[in-house]
Amino acid sequence: MRLIPLFLTALTVLAGALPAPVGASGREPAAIVAEIAERLGETMEARREELQRDRNALNAVIDDVVLRNFDTEYAALLVLGRHARPATPEQRQRFSRAFYDSLVSRYGEALLQYTRGSVRVLPFRGELNERRTTIRTEVVLNDGARVPVDYAFRKTRAGDWKAFDVVIEGISYVTNYRNQVVAEIDKAGIDAVIERLERQGLEAIDPDAAG
Repeated sequence: MRLIPLFLTALTVLAGALPAPVGASGREPAAIVAEIAERLGETMEARREELQRDRNALNAVIDDVVLRNFDTEYAALLVLGRHARPATPEQRQRFSRAFYDSLVSRYGEALLQYTRGSVRVLPFRGELNERRTTIRTEVVLNDGARVPVDYAFRKTRAGDWKAFDVVIEGISYVTNYRNQVVAEIDKAGIDAVIERLERQGLEAIDPDAAG
């Protein structure tokens, strides 16, 4: 399945802008993805070889440029699904942190393999919403394949727009990952899942610590 590597690739190839929804405040979703594209494009052109050698530097780039614009806490609750309510506050907090670090682990290699493509921003459709919006795009990859990519954004309580899901070729990242996590929690329990994600996150943040 191409969902995992394409998730980060999709965030990096956006080069255009979309008219902002009426009434939205702060940085608009289109401006956010355009900024991510510009910063990552410049970074990879200038530092690709360095980032291939230095995983900690690569993690810092992902953290600073991409994930700070992603609402990991909200996405983590969606991923927990029906297990979110019975979880303790400590379990939810640990899962959110582990989920965040797991994203870094999952997308490091995808970013290193990224080569710039092109994108066509599709017209906005549906009713304008002050709290949520979706940016629809079509990404053209180097092999000529066209991939539909939708970006789901929500406005946080602080008034900032943050992405919480990416839908690639009709497949929601949150839904796809939730199906895996819920099944694993049903089988092994939430603490076991948290511990697995924490180990993955530790490897991403400090590769030497895993050895």
